[in-house]
Amino acid sequence: MRKKMMALTSMIIMMLVVSACSMGGFKADHKYKIEDFDFENQHNENVSLDDLKGTVWLAQFVFTNCETVCLPMMANMTDLQKQLKDAGVEDYKLVSFSIDPKTDTPEEMQSYLDSFDPVDQSKWEMLTGYSQETIEKFAIGSFKTFVSKTPGNDQVIHGTAFSLVNKDGVSVKSYNGAENVPYDQIIKDMKALIKTDQES
Repeated sequence: MRKKMMALTSMIIMMLVVSACSMGGFKADHKYKIEDFDFENQHNENVSLDDLKGTVWLAQFVFTNCETVCLPMMANMTDLQKQLKDAGVEDYKLVSFSIDPKTDTPEEMQSYLDSFDPVDQSKWEMLTGYSQETIEKFAIGSFKTFVSKTPGNDQVIHGTAFSLVNKDGVSVKSYNGAENVPYDQIIKDMKALIKTDQES
């Protein structure tokens, strides 16, 4: 009887340990494979999906002439970067895809980024250098997010999510990037995902 009780106690302890470990891991909400790309950043350098492989990154879709949600999105992403620094998170990238590439030259993207005074610009890729059709197809195909430029209008309709991408180039979670940004959850998820990727 004593042996059975000891065995049962050991089993319960093991289950609790396994449960505690699993709670500390990362659980994806979805798995959207990012399509291969090779775009141009604010430094006139090519940045491809392969270049980002091995790094956890957070993506957003914005444009410099935006009159509505892009300003708060960029400000929120800048605030997030400050909080990531305070939390000691370093192994990541922030990737902003222009959804008005005809207007958004690399120089415009650099100037736009400068205006938000980010903590560390080396972590930030401001991508452009493709056609309007390319980015609209890429947004829906890779991130399941809508991008559409209406003819005769200089504004672009688009989603406001921040999308978390793992080291293998798979989008695994998304968050509201325009308002009520869940900073603590994003930081927690990024930490867990970075740790998971480092252990794999």
